[in-house]
Amino acid sequence: MDRRSQDRVQWVYSSQTNSELSQRYDEWAEDYDKDLSDVFGWIAPNAASEYLAKYVEPESLVLDAGAGTGLVGVALLKHGFNNLTAMDLSEGMLKEARNKNVYQKFDQMVLGEHLDYLTDTFDAVISVGVMTLGHAGPESLDELIRITKPRGYIVFTIRTDVYTQNGFKEKQEELELKNIWEKIEVSDRFRPMPSGEPDVFHCVWVYRVRD
Repeated sequence: MDRRSQDRVQWVYSSQTNSELSQRYDEWAEDYDKDLSDVFGWIAPNAASEYLAKYVEPESLVLDAGAGTGLVGVALLKHGFNNLTAMDLSEGMLKEARNKNVYQKFDQMVLGEHLDYLTDTFDAVISVGVMTLGHAGPESLDELIRITKPRGYIVFTIRTDVYTQNGFKEKQEELELKNIWEKIEVSDRFRPMPSGEPDVFHCVWVYRVRD
């Protein structure tokens, strides 16, 4: 295991503010793909993209919320998606995403804050690796729902410990009870970084926004 790469992940997890998180991602951006894909074996983009492709038509307008360097966009392109918007808090990460030529639009925004999109903008939203330590909290789900069209899909990964300990479980169940969205599918837990963090598990969640 590349100790430097592992230390960098923990360094990002320990961010105390969104400004600090953005700055750390800016510094990491150029090495991010190598660290995540080559060193850690990051498989979550492919896993989540398969679930989105199962329910959403390829011509749909899709927001990649927390797009990072665009690894999710690359995975979605393999399923025929080519109407993608990348959103991330880090300009450095978005710069790397631009180089992949898979997105039509790029927006620097912070998941967990108000998003500068009109209500009912997107046919679907995907968010991979963002609902984790030191990142977006359960309140971020409200904005994702607002900007997704009725009967549109929201697909995201979440660490299993963050789901149970950081308020996501309660928030997701509350949104179901209020008939704001309905749970369509949840994956078995899997190791998103089997080479780097073998004790960390994620699940993929699929919800559909109600009319």
